[in-house]
Amino acid sequence: MLNKEEIENIIPQRDPFLMIDEVENFIPGESATAYKHVKEEEWYFKGHFPGNPIMPGVLITESLAQTGAVAILSLEENKGKNALFAGIDKMKFKKQVVPGDTLKLEVKIIKRKGPIGIGEAIATSEGKLVARGELTFAIVE
Repeated sequence: MLNKEEIENIIPQRDPFLMIDEVENFIPGESATAYKHVKEEEWYFKGHFPGNPIMPGVLITESLAQTGAVAILSLEENKGKNALFAGIDKMKFKKQVVPGDTLKLEVKIIKRKGPIGIGEAIATSEGKLVARGELTFAIVE
């Protein structure tokens, strides 16, 4: 299990935009499984939505992207680099995420050609599908 400090040794995101709390396991260049413990005091709940806090879908997507970044940036040749969004495809949201939920974030790298790749991304909470889609990334210096 990687904690936040160990995650920060792999990916460049920092609080308040580090969107994963721990990484359960990862295979460099292939896959990663991470968790986001959604707390009531998250910065985005102040405005999304007052009195009815719901985690924005774009931040669920970002959490998945950071999980995929752990997989791809943990490769020796990618250490110190960044993984940027190059596309989001087929992303569907099936369940609202609220304070107290724990997101299980799973990304499997399904295609790579040079610095470009695609990850199959799935987010669940309590075994129920939250979101699913494909994330295209580009590795940059």
